[in-house]
Parts: sequence; C-alpha cells; structure tokens
Amino acid sequence: MDLARSRLDSTSFTVFFPPTVQVPINIFDPVYGAVPRPDRLDDPTSDESINTDSLQFYVQDQIDLLDNLILVAGFNYELFDQTTSRTRGGTTTDSDQSGNFFSPRVGLVYQPVENLSLYTSYARSFFPNAALNVAGDPLDPEEGEGFEVGIKTELLDRRLLATLSYFDLTRRNVATADPTDPRSSVATGEQRSQGIELDITGEILPGWNLIGSYSYIDAQVTQDNQFDVGNRLPGVPEHSASLWTSYEIQSGDLAGLGFGVGINWVGDRQGDLDNSFTLDNYFLTNAAVFYQRNNWQLNLGLRNLFDVNYVVGTPRTRTRGIEPGAPFTVTGSIRYEF
Repeated sequence: MDLARSRLDSTSFTVFFPPTVQVPINIFDPVYGAVPRPDRLDDPTSDESINTDSLQFYVQDQIDLLDNLILVAGFNYELFDQTTSRTRGGTTTDSDQSGNFFSPRVGLVYQPVENLSLYTSYARSFFPNAALNVAGDPLDPEEGEGFEVGIKTELLDRRLLATLSYFDLTRRNVATADPTDPRSSVATGEQRSQGIELDITGEILPGWNLIGSYSYIDAQVTQDNQFDVGNRLPGVPEHSASLWTSYEIQSGDLAGLGFGVGINWVGDRQGDLDNSFTLDNYFLTNAAVFYQRNNWQLNLGLRNLFDVNYVVGTPRTRTRGIEPGAPFTVTGSIRYEF
C-alpha cells in the first residue's frame, strides 16, 4: 500500500519592455549590458498550485507453473484527488478532479533449454497529470499500456548474458508544451513507441568486463487533433548505442588496478511535437582508472573526454528549456568498507 501527497507551486514574473534604442549584437563577439534589464514586476504574472493525493494498493505473485515455466501476475489499484488553482491577470481559476484506475500486469518466462529463456509481458499504467491547460484546468490523467517479448541467453560458460527484446508501448493524454502558450500544457491524443533493444553484459575473461547496448525506437504521434499524426516524439533518438569495457589486473604487485573506457552515441532527435527543429546527434567518450585493495577503493572518472558540445534532454520550445550537456568533467572518490 502506498499513500502519497504532492504539491507543485509555480510563480512567474514576465515582462517585455522594448528598448528605446536598438543595439545590434554580434553573435560571434557579443557585448551584453548595452541595454539595461528592466526591473522585475512587483506582482507575478502567473501563480499556480497543484495538489495531488493518491492511495495505491499493489499485489503481485510469482508462481512456478512447471519446472521451466514461471508466471508473474499482479495489479495496481489507485485512487486520486487533485485540486488546482491558477491566478493570471488578477483572475483566479480553481478546479478539482478525482478518479480511480485498475492496472493489471502479467508475465511469463519459459526456459526450453538450460541457457535459454523466452519471456513475454503485458502491463497497463496510470499517472495523474500535474499540468494545466491555457484555461487553468488540469489535464486528464495519463494512461498507457505495453507489451514486450524477448529472449535471454547465457554465453561463454554463463559468463556473458545477452538479451534481445521487442517492445510496443502506447501512452494517452501525455502532457506537452502548448505551442500557443509555453507556460501551459496540452495533452496529445496518443503516442506510440515500438522497437528493438539488445543488451550484453558479463565477464569475457577474468578481470575483463563488458556492458553494451543498442536500441532502435520508432516513437511517433498516432492520434491527435493538434499535432500531425506520424510526427516523431521529441527527445527520442531512432538509434542509440553504448559500450563500456573495463579490465582489472588480477595478480602481482598491481593487482586491483583497473582501467575502463566507454562510448555513448545518441542519434538525431526532434525538439518538439511539431518537429519544427532537430537536436543533433552526439558521440561521447568516457574513461576511468580505479584501484582497490583490501577494504579501500579509489576511483577517478573522466566524462566527455573530448569536451563535445551537445544538447541533453528535451527543450520545452525552440528557445526555452534547452539544456547543454556537461563538458569534460573529472570526478574522484575514495571508499572504505568496514
């Protein structure tokens, strides 16, 4: 059982005073401060409060139907109540919504031979939206369902585990920025993501570890009366892959000293549901040096080794919410266990 209460408060101060003198900006050598910034308004232009109370009951069981056939089944039942209040231009809008939802989950795992497993699963989901439309009304809760089928196998005398899966996920009433007012949200009719994932992890040789993955995702709008059907979902690359490998010296005076190197590639992504701009792909290289002896462990991490400029996450609009990725970063840690 899970009882939760959340409160989201948002206050905005927005003002646009055109300068009396237009000062050109050289984007390659900008000079800021030529036009003074106006003082912030005393009163906010927008004030929002969203309160959500929820109560969930969750039950799950795992049953061995046969020696090589396992069933996992369960459900989640949720009741929620959500109140919202928005003040704009001196006018306050209050609203309330409540509801309940039943979310089942079922999965099967079949092992025809010792080192091979086949699996499938189906689940539904439910999540109250903490977003308001331009009129100040809360969006309907987000709902979804998905199924997955896959195969798992153990290679190299069970030292390497590989998983290949196909998934199909559908979400409805997904909150996204309103193209006419980025401070508000709209709900898309239906979004669908389907694709293939390949994951490999394990120890190839004593001390030599490997983690790799590849994903192909076809994510698009499938039903809507505002965005074009077929538009790709923002921030979701069609192709992405990562690889990390490390080696730790096993014997001798340098036993416990290890090195790691990895790459992370993310393909092109759309910036919004209108597909009006594209976020470029990026390729990052990471490395690490570590040493462990007895109860001590020392780690040195090097992230974005070649200081690549890239955009991470999904902007809210072309000019709002754009978050640059972290530059070349060095981290260190010392760990002692007792």
